[in-house]
Amino acid sequence: MYTAPSHDEIIKNLKRTIEVAARAKALGRHPFGSIVVGPEGNVIAEQGNIDTVNHAESTVARTVFSNYSQSYLNRCTLYTSFEPCAMCAGTCYWAGIGGVVFGATEKRLLSITGNHDANPTMSMDCRQVFSAGQREVQVFGPYPELEDDIVADHLEFWKSH
Repeated sequence: MYTAPSHDEIIKNLKRTIEVAARAKALGRHPFGSIVVGPEGNVIAEQGNIDTVNHAESTVARTVFSNYSQSYLNRCTLYTSFEPCAMCAGTCYWAGIGGVVFGATEKRLLSITGNHDANPTMSMDCRQVFSAGQREVQVFGPYPELEDDIVADHLEFWKSH
């Protein structure tokens, strides 16, 4: 059974996604970061963005799907700096992850990237994707108290790319 994380756990783990996103940016990739936290509170996987079709969230979801049982993943939480796009939300759903926490919304990302060829942001709330499924995925976010930290790397990155 899935147990929702506390507010303190959410903030701590979202801060880790910001660090993972900064590492992706340092490697020349889009500054997105995602981690998966097990029911014991430990990080079991983390991933920065790879490219336009290998987002941090979908890549880390595929990694944990290949390494953990469904019953375990149903009790895990995926944390990500920005709200998962439709592709990433779908991958989280199919991987069997029990909860998703995001720091800033897809709409906020669109306000930063605009109509950028490398990030054609979709206007689809991840809750809409999850609601179309047959199993519940608990969603938490956004967290405005972290938005400035989350968007900082993006403001600089998308101006220069």
